[in-house]
Parts: sequence; C-alpha cells; structure tokens
Amino acid sequence: MAKFRVGIIGCGNIFPMHAVSIQQSGLAEVVAICDIKEDRVRRWADVYHCAAYTDYQEMIDKADLDVVHICTPHYLHAPMVIYAANAGKHVMTEKPMSISIEEAEQMIEACEKNKVTFGVIFQNRYNPGSLLIKEALDKFELGHILGGKCSVTWKRTDEYYSKSDWKGTWDMEGGGVLIDQAIHTMDLIRWFMGQDIEYVEAQIGNRAHEIIQVEDSAEGVIKYKNGVFTGFYAINYYSYDAPVEIELHCEHAIAKMVGDKATITYNDGFSVTRDSDPNESVDFGDGVKSYWGVSHVKQIKEFYQNVTDGVTPAIDGKEAFKTQKMIASIYKSGKENKRIYL
Repeated sequence: MAKFRVGIIGCGNIFPMHAVSIQQSGLAEVVAICDIKEDRVRRWADVYHCAAYTDYQEMIDKADLDVVHICTPHYLHAPMVIYAANAGKHVMTEKPMSISIEEAEQMIEACEKNKVTFGVIFQNRYNPGSLLIKEALDKFELGHILGGKCSVTWKRTDEYYSKSDWKGTWDMEGGGVLIDQAIHTMDLIRWFMGQDIEYVEAQIGNRAHEIIQVEDSAEGVIKYKNGVFTGFYAINYYSYDAPVEIELHCEHAIAKMVGDKATITYNDGFSVTRDSDPNESVDFGDGVKSYWGVSHVKQIKEFYQNVTDGVTPAIDGKEAFKTQKMIASIYKSGKENKRIYL
C-alpha cells in the first residue's frame, strides 16, 4: 500500500517530534514542509529531501497531500486545520487544539463536514504510567474515585519569553502556564476521571514575570457531575522543572504519578509501579526536550493506522474539545472571578 503523503506546517522546536514519528510509522512519509522563516524550512527540507514552502495555503493546494500536521503557534491552529479540512486533507494538530471554545467548535465542524480524520496531540496519555492508571480505573480495580489533585511547577523566565514573538500573549498563545506547560497534566487528570464537569472555579495571576500579558500561576477546583472534586496548582516561576504530580484517592487504592512514573498502592499494602521503558528511545535530534518522551511516535502511528482503517482516533477533535472547554472555562473563571458551569 502506498504511504500517506504528509505536509508539516511549522518547523520550530516541536517539528522533529512529528517528522521523525511520521517516518517511523511505516505508513506515511514527509513530502512537503512549510514555515514563514525561509532559512529554517530550507534546512529541514534538505534533511527530509522534500518540498519547501513559506505559504501553508500554497503547500496544501499544490503539494498533493493526504495529511497535514500543524506545529505552529496556538492561534494559527484553528485557521490551518479548517483550511486543510476544507481542502479534503486529514489533519493532526499539536495541543492545544485552539485558543477558544468557538474556534474549537469550528474546527470540529469543518472536519466533520469534509469527512476527514482529525487528531489532536496529547501524547502523555500513551506513556506507560498513564496507561497503568487508566487501565486500572477502567477495570474498576481501584473502585470509585473519591478525589484528585495535580501540580505543575516549572521554570520559564522572562528571557524564555523574550525569545518568542508569540508566547506570553493572550491573542497568540491564548494563555500562559495553564494552556502551555500544564495542559498535558490537566488533560490526564480529566481523562482519568472520565466524567463530565459540573463547574470550575479558579484564580490566575502573573506574579513573577515582567514582560508577559498572561498568567504564570493558576490554581483552582474542578467539580465533576458525579460530585468528585479535583484540585490543580500550576506555576512557571519555580527554580527548575520539577516532576509533574498527579494523585487520585480511590476507594481501594491511591494512584500517583510523579513525572512519568506511576504507582498504585492498594489499601492492603500491595503496590504496582510502571515507568517509562529505558529501552524505548527515539533519536529526535539535538534540542528536543527530554520530558517530551517517545509517545509522539505511538500516537502518530496509531493515527495513521486509524486513517487506514477508517476508525475515529482515540483523541479526535471531540475528545480534545473536552479539555479545551475545561481550560477555556478556567480562564473565564479566573478573569471574571466567578464559578463557571460547563
């Protein structure tokens, strides 16, 4: 069977995660790439021996593509997904799917109308530790969830923001620590809960940065319709990128993640642990952050298998929308200082 012909928009830091994963899938190949910075796109085009474009619409219109991957600043995800879908291309976009609920709805509508497959990257769901907890919950081995909490305490300096022309802005990044650094953790705990949200209530603020518009701290509560509360705390002015922590207090056990390592400790003292496999490694090249792990490869390969089989991806637009709506509602709560019902 012929491989899917893929174009990637955006040749920044996350580009290698997609390009390498596409090539390793065995089901697809990179045939075109696009970036508004010509030197950057030419350099990567030489590496992948593919066509180079500086206009994404031109690439989609001319490159004879089956699938488009979007690795651009957050505010560009919606228009690019919609354009690709209207051109009949399957689409995979990086998180977050958009910077507003309205845009996310438009993206889903465009993909459904054009009958194309739409995937959104939340690769941490494919980590071994995440799967240990999710599988145990789905089998009801832990009983009902009684409560949960999560924290992300990382370091992003003003210097980090000064190197970007879009990060740290409401209109282009869509937020700060919550939508960028903490979104994977927020997605995981919502996925573990597996319940509809009743309301969110939160506080957000910029407490330690001088040059950004957006929040560097966020904390609050999410109440689910089954009555369970989860709390969250996220800052990006800590002294280093500390391991992410998630804890679920359940009837029969406490499930905890620290970094990628998950441990389930049952009430009788028995425990089971699962961590990333040190033998599972992918060479994404220099400059790729270690905590991104290898799960892009897993999610992207599964996406192409789904397209081949005509199956809806586990993390399609509608599934990603649940997290998008949660994040957007937390921002609304923080800005308006009130409880937001979903």
